[in-house]
Amino acid sequence: MRILLLVVGTMSVIAGLIGILLPLVPTTPFLLLAAWCFARSSPRFYRLLLGNRWLGPYIRNYREGRGLTMAAKVSTLVVLWLAIASTVWFIAPMPWARVVLIAIATGVTIYLLRLPTTTAEASQTRAEAGAPAETGWD
Repeated sequence: MRILLLVVGTMSVIAGLIGILLPLVPTTPFLLLAAWCFARSSPRFYRLLLGNRWLGPYIRNYREGRGLTMAAKVSTLVVLWLAIASTVWFIAPMPWARVVLIAIATGVTIYLLRLPTTTAEASQTRAEAGAPAETGWD
């Protein structure tokens, strides 16, 4: 079971990293799944993930209900809408596909805007504190 959780956790990190680059691939669920898998299979990988300079604060802020920084929200929305707009304009020939893409982007936008906004300083302070001693997944 431990090996399965390690494999699923690793694949989830990879999918989460891909999601950072591709707007319609979710990032947060994959990173949360990876943290959950690592918390149950490898305290070392769990600490590495939550201690990561870029991913750690993102995961901790989300898990603790603090949301995202304003910079993360803005950059995510800009990349999302640029990708959707270029896809709708250049690639999606069917009107129904364009409507679906715009609806998905609208839903993601509403979701992101409803998340709490944390400050970069608060996020950085928690990142410097390192990963928590306990997993928090009980």
